[in-house]
Amino acid sequence: MHDIEFDHFHPSPEEREHLSEIIWAADNVELTTVGVDIGSSTSHLMFARVHLQRLATGLSSQFVVVNREVLWRSPITLTPYRPDGLIDADQLDAFVHEAYDKAGFTRGDIDSGAVILTGEALKRANARAIADLFAEESGKFVCASAGHNMESAMAAHGSGAVALSRRNKNTILNVDIGGGTTKFALIRDGELLATAAVAVGSRLLVVDGGGVMTRVEEPIQTLAKTLSLNLEQGSRLDKEDRRRLIGEMADIVMTLARQEPLAGTARELMVTEPLPSTPKPDAITFSGGVSEYLYGRETESYGDLGSGLAHRIGHGLADGELDIPVWDPGQGIRATVIGASQFSVQISGNTIMVSDPSLLPLRNVPVLSCRFDLEGDVDEHAVAEEVKNALTRHDIDLGERTVALAFPWQGDPLHSRLHALAKGMHAALAAESDSGPLIMLVDGDVGMTLGRIIRDEIDADCAVISIDGLQLKDFDFVDIGEIIRPTNVVPIVIKSLLF
Repeated sequence: MHDIEFDHFHPSPEEREHLSEIIWAADNVELTTVGVDIGSSTSHLMFARVHLQRLATGLSSQFVVVNREVLWRSPITLTPYRPDGLIDADQLDAFVHEAYDKAGFTRGDIDSGAVILTGEALKRANARAIADLFAEESGKFVCASAGHNMESAMAAHGSGAVALSRRNKNTILNVDIGGGTTKFALIRDGELLATAAVAVGSRLLVVDGGGVMTRVEEPIQTLAKTLSLNLEQGSRLDKEDRRRLIGEMADIVMTLARQEPLAGTARELMVTEPLPSTPKPDAITFSGGVSEYLYGRETESYGDLGSGLAHRIGHGLADGELDIPVWDPGQGIRATVIGASQFSVQISGNTIMVSDPSLLPLRNVPVLSCRFDLEGDVDEHAVAEEVKNALTRHDIDLGERTVALAFPWQGDPLHSRLHALAKGMHAALAAESDSGPLIMLVDGDVGMTLGRIIRDEIDADCAVISIDGLQLKDFDFVDIGEIIRPTNVVPIVIKSLLF
């Protein structure tokens, strides 16, 4: 090297270290994230550090999560309520600030996060007050309103049941018993097949230290009428009445877990459709607050029905009421969101179509992962049905927010196949005139063609955004940036809930 006639240099150790840092930073990103779970009964936070790394493909701009380290978990706190029944946003705000202080973080330290609202937190007045708590972080945070089906799916992922099913290549039923509802998720080989929820939960009835009822929710009143019991807030709960209520609740949970037909009060308490009768699971897992008692991780009573319900279900399992093994998926009461990450992907402008660029940017658009059958001829009616199923799985009301349909493309890009696909997607969403633009995110090279078919041939009365080169999944949210001229590149930020 010293005989070659051009200038060169010998970097110092400090310069070599600095150069190494620059090279590492080009392919690695570390983010500090926070997950906030606000439910009917309990709330908690979790801070994590997420390491993302550029894919090892030539000139790839896609980053994937390679490691997540939990930095700090808050205590589980009972969700605070005001006398009028609404969530006390001031107390919740104080809890969040205290959590940041104890974890040693400021709001400015957080790169990304997720706020998950379930149960009572979904009520419009509650959601508005909670959203105001995180208004300053609106650009950083995903706010997911999890209805019963989505909450069932999130519990299955967050508990570890989905990963367990994928790893063992079998069928698992995850039962998440919370404060207001019990959620069921049927999983086969890591794929979520069906979800269901029933209004059976540990904190539908709460008593104080003297046994006086301080909280009596409507579902428990419905159950009490079946048993000819009279439950009144402010009166004492008889021990025998408590035992009978718990027994009836456990019987409903076990009947649903056996995937048997429902009748009477059990049917009345369903807040979704029940699970299908098949396939039958190879094992059952539990999550939610009651699971902490089932797995022996919690013994303290909180004035609710949790410990008694766990005891009764445990006896039922021991007596063979459900003749399948019980596995521990790894997470119990924290089986919801445990962090959020974000990474950007630059998409080529050559194969995308944005009919109205003035609509951009769009932020925090939920992704609906669709399972279209694209083998051979495409059935437009089956496509429309799958879009509707995806909307149901995510509890999406198209009248309230815009969504993005994501799917993998298979087969030849024949016009007849693309036209049937486009027609089916448009048909499923056309009934909602105020649902915003039709957004399609596909991994194949058909984005522009698909978008033009909808705009020019189907004559959709809505704006169309069709982008390809993306691989997305359930629980992803996307930010779609403005088109960058003159390269016609659209920056996409994909925000994933990490379980």
